[in-house]
Amino acid sequence: MIIKNTIPILDSCSIDLNNNTTLHIDDLKAYIIKHQDMVFPHKHNFFHFVLFTQGSGEHIIDFNQYKIEPYQIYFMVPGQVHTWNFVGDEAGYVVNFSIDYFQSFLLRTDYLERFSFLQGKIEHLIFILTEQYRNQATAILDQIIFAKTEQLSEDYIRTLLLQFILYISIGTEKEHLEKGNPYNHKIFNSFQQLVEQQFKTTKLPSIYADQLFITPNHLNAICKSYIGQSAGEIIRNRIVLEAKRLLVNRNLNITEIADELQFKDNSYFTKFFKKSAGLTPEEFRKQL
Repeated sequence: MIIKNTIPILDSCSIDLNNNTTLHIDDLKAYIIKHQDMVFPHKHNFFHFVLFTQGSGEHIIDFNQYKIEPYQIYFMVPGQVHTWNFVGDEAGYVVNFSIDYFQSFLLRTDYLERFSFLQGKIEHLIFILTEQYRNQATAILDQIIFAKTEQLSEDYIRTLLLQFILYISIGTEKEHLEKGNPYNHKIFNSFQQLVEQQFKTTKLPSIYADQLFITPNHLNAICKSYIGQSAGEIIRNRIVLEAKRLLVNRNLNITEIADELQFKDNSYFTKFFKKSAGLTPEEFRKQL
């Protein structure tokens, strides 16, 4: 099936006013003024994050609404649906960088997969920087802005962005990793990656457990220890999220969406969606 994709997908060129780089960084207030007409559900085909140093209003990522707070930071990965409703008092930084920005620079092309906040998982997308990390985080972003303005070496700029990502990971993931079992953490991450790759075709937890060489009960225990959900719930939630993303596209009818998600028929898809989301696909679409 060929999906009639009418959800706007913003690429690096349309965001970057220079139109010739794989990294864009900007003052948030200036960025909002430049792109004030972008207040509609849209996707990116690049990584995107915002650090608010002040502000109010809200932003929405994959149909989850978040109130803006000072030193809140959110990360988005390619494919997520996003919009915002800012009040006009926002300040901070916005950074966009391409999927392959580090691929020619780092030996490990999967290096970014180690950072949970760059995996698109809703429980890790957004957080508040504690006071001890704020000055250094903004200082690194200021260095990137200076380096871009002065047209310094692109490799130098890459090292600064990588430094920022590593620094953020220290403040957001250290406690989680210290409390968790390293083996279980690896299994959980591997499961999430498999779900992302196979959720349309593989809907049974037992099949994922077989691929991970553990029992379904063990997989459920690991999942519940990390995010309080069973493996089956994680799979269902990923399917429902994709259904919601597709429902934004009003050129797709319900049958086409059910087919894309590989349900047997429209009726089964509608029942599945209503059980998980609390309303039918048609009702959800009317709310958009």
